[in-house]
Amino acid sequence: MQGGLKGFHHIANGIFRGRGDERWQARFTHTGAKQRIIARAAANSLLTVTDTSPRPSLPPALLLLGPTASGKTAGALSLARALPLEIISVDSALVYRDMDIGTAKPSAAELATCPHHLIDVVSPEDAYSAARFRADAVRLMAEISARGRIPLLVGGTMLYFKTLHDGLSDLPPADAALRRAIDTDAAARGWPAVHAELAMLDPAAAARLAPGDAQRIQRALEIVRLSGRPLAENYAIREDDTLPCRLLPMALAPSDRSVLHARIAKRFDAMLHAGLVDEVRQLRRNYRLSADLPSMRCVGYRQAWEYLDGAITYDELHFKGIAATRQLAKRQLTWQRQFRETWPSLVELDCLRPDLTDAIRDTALQLLAA
Repeated sequence: MQGGLKGFHHIANGIFRGRGDERWQARFTHTGAKQRIIARAAANSLLTVTDTSPRPSLPPALLLLGPTASGKTAGALSLARALPLEIISVDSALVYRDMDIGTAKPSAAELATCPHHLIDVVSPEDAYSAARFRADAVRLMAEISARGRIPLLVGGTMLYFKTLHDGLSDLPPADAALRRAIDTDAAARGWPAVHAELAMLDPAAAARLAPGDAQRIQRALEIVRLSGRPLAENYAIREDDTLPCRLLPMALAPSDRSVLHARIAKRFDAMLHAGLVDEVRQLRRNYRLSADLPSMRCVGYRQAWEYLDGAITYDELHFKGIAATRQLAKRQLTWQRQFRETWPSLVELDCLRPDLTDAIRDTALQLLAA
């Protein structure tokens, strides 16, 4: 155990020594945070660090992923109070400005805990792709590491985490004119007819898509027309996937889904009481939006849009919003199961444990020391 304690002292001191951040050093030293973290880590049987050899050459980046309502924000802010972090949001909804209630955007006080990135970066009128996320995240990780801090990537958009870990295929960029032409054709003939056209050009791609899946049919046909190659061949061509940091992933998952579902219902109720419908009404007034924009397809916003259009009642809004959020959590957990198979270094924690924030801090320290 003595070797393990030395390892924890090594990483706890090394994180702050020579980093050029006196504020963090002072906080870490004078509050006794270092001693408390080391004591907790030493007492946790999962944390046994015996290797005090030199650290890998790449700087670390912590990852915290999990389904909605699993406690990611509280865990991240707890880490930010203990370590010199900057948070990179991994959330496809938090990127949109003026979408605060339905995205559970961090409060001003929470944002003041440490620097946050990729929040409020685009208009709800615009799209924000996985490719743009990866480019932004890679740039930010390098910048944060150069400042002597640790990037902490937090969120539940699992496609973004997969893109970060696996890299991107070298696909042609979106072509606005071609997309308009495809949309016009679909409006005249229907998406099943456009799907049939895709089937003639790329039977394998069409076989994986439902005839009414407009968004995916449009993108598949766009790629095939622009590249002149089947979709599978395009995805096989990889871009440079080099990362500036080594990724240290932690995932949150519930030991009892029913408890998570209860949290989801309580959270959506709180959003409605906080004024989600009024927020969507204001967005419709201030921006040129439509129901098929990515921002308005976000869970909660889609249902509020339908309510404002008179398509559903308020009770249906309530029911459908909770149901859609539960489906989102199910998809997020499915992604995480796949990550366990392809990402051996992933550490999973029960998000329902009463000492979750302590467990996240201790696990982060272990990963940093390894």
